[in-house]
Amino acid sequence: MHADPTGVLAGAHFMDGDHACSEGAMAAGCRFVAGYPITPSTEVVERIAERFPYIGGIFIQMEDEIASSIAIQGAAWGGIKAMTVTSGPGFSLMMEHIGLAAITETPCVFVDVQRAGPSTGLPTMPAQGDMMQARWGSHGDYEIIALSPNSPQECFDLTIQAFNLSEKYRVPVLFMMDECVGHMIERVVIPPAEEIEIVERRMYGGPKEGYQPFEAGRDLVPLMVKAGDGYRIHVTGLTHDERGYPNMSVGAQAKLVQRLVDKIRLHADEIVQFQEHDVDDADVVVVTYGITSRTAIPAIEQARAKGMKVGHLRLVVVWPFPEKRIRALADRVKAFVVPEINLGQMVYEVERCAAGKSKVILVPHGGGTVHQPKDIYTAIEKSLRGK
Repeated sequence: MHADPTGVLAGAHFMDGDHACSEGAMAAGCRFVAGYPITPSTEVVERIAERFPYIGGIFIQMEDEIASSIAIQGAAWGGIKAMTVTSGPGFSLMMEHIGLAAITETPCVFVDVQRAGPSTGLPTMPAQGDMMQARWGSHGDYEIIALSPNSPQECFDLTIQAFNLSEKYRVPVLFMMDECVGHMIERVVIPPAEEIEIVERRMYGGPKEGYQPFEAGRDLVPLMVKAGDGYRIHVTGLTHDERGYPNMSVGAQAKLVQRLVDKIRLHADEIVQFQEHDVDDADVVVVTYGITSRTAIPAIEQARAKGMKVGHLRLVVVWPFPEKRIRALADRVKAFVVPEINLGQMVYEVERCAAGKSKVILVPHGGGTVHQPKDIYTAIEKSLRGK
């Protein structure tokens, strides 16, 4: 189990989503993880702690989530791919450091295995209540990328993608699992290491005296170096110039923050990812993510069996949101149905993009279980009735 120094356990396995996430991180080249135990994410770091000694990785159980979320940023500036893992209350504690990673353009991955809240809530039960927090939880203007797997196989595949996106855009990437996906056990096929596409960090190779850690090229993403290699580096959460030195001016703020936002927004078409089924002839489109994309399938199938034209759009990348696709669909469908294990979060993005052209119906759920398909089916029926 531990022999391959690449960290890749090639072959077919039966494992839960938490363990598959661990394997994806190791396959992506992650060699530093800091975390603090919290249900239902603990299995991710348990497997990391077991496997890391055999592949040259370092796992540290920190004193809390605040320490964990800053430790990974120090590791990233030391040249290592790094990740932290949490849930619920721990995710809330990490918000300030997500903002720090955004302004310092530190590539790292935050895994959130969502559970029902608020506060301690239902620690061992599912929810999807952190979706807006993922996008807007820290203060100020910034952009992140967030992915939402719906199976253990995707926990492996998309964790690799999360690291790749983080390295490509020098941005914190959030991996928004939920308890059901984290704890369900399914077949996971791990390919050989040479078949896995890995994006390595883009490093600066010019003269040391010419390096500026926040000087961006045409793609708006600066090149990095390793701390300790002799380059002058200044990393601060203050508004800064291309050298990293604080610059407390309106002009510096406008220049820096606009670039932080634009490097994601202007590449949104490359980042956005979704899956569609039966949308070409649809009158109603069910919009889902995470485990809800699976509980919605029986309802959609039942509706189509009864002659209703129902399609399914599943968000794989949830942030950036697929605005263009929702707007295009809103021009021709009668309604969107949005089941979420919360009382309404991503539904507001659907409403915003639908812009009143189509009805938008939320199927809320306070958490603790998944939806009953009959509730989603009822919402589909309702969406096809007259206003």
